[in-house]
Amino acid sequence: MGEAAPQFEVAEEDGLRADLYDLLGALLSRPPSADLLAQVAELDGDTGEMGRAVNALARVARSTTQKAAEREFNALFIGLGRGELLPYASYYMTGFLHERPLAVLRNDMARLSIARAPNVYEPEDNIASLCEMMAGLIRGRFGAPASLVTQKDFFNAHVGPWAGHFFKDLEGAQGSVLYAPVGALGRAFMEIEREAFRMGA
Repeated sequence: MGEAAPQFEVAEEDGLRADLYDLLGALLSRPPSADLLAQVAELDGDTGEMGRAVNALARVARSTTQKAAEREFNALFIGLGRGELLPYASYYMTGFLHERPLAVLRNDMARLSIARAPNVYEPEDNIASLCEMMAGLIRGRFGAPASLVTQKDFFNAHVGPWAGHFFKDLEGAQGSVLYAPVGALGRAFMEIEREAFRMGA
């Protein structure tokens, strides 16, 4: 979101969570660069649901050109007038853009010292920004790393109620090729996060 703050040491498991949020944020904020596609192509997952989604994403990334990824991103999220999907909390939670979920998010961002980046014009409740915010809370980009309770509260208020539905829609979207396994990965990750927060905080 804003200027990156100094990084703090976090537990390995939390670092992996932040990395995954950062990856989803990078893939969903703009068409992937050739470098990002090359990095994704090298990913290697295990045999669990999330690992299988990682492997599928790596496999598709190896055969996707930057130009094809850009066309797919634009068809899914931009389109002529609008893309196939509207990746905003307000839309998924109320059916309209710029609604109460965005106002609540802006209040929480101010409370947590999360600043909107000056060159970003999307509403802050888009899925890419929320993934970046979750990664920042975990890693301490907005001050000290957030407590598990703070992470849980933020997730439950702004991510958990709708992100799983969005990722499922992304997985099954007509225009999804590279983004189908992104959707599968995000959906599986959201389920793990929801359950971990339920059990641990």
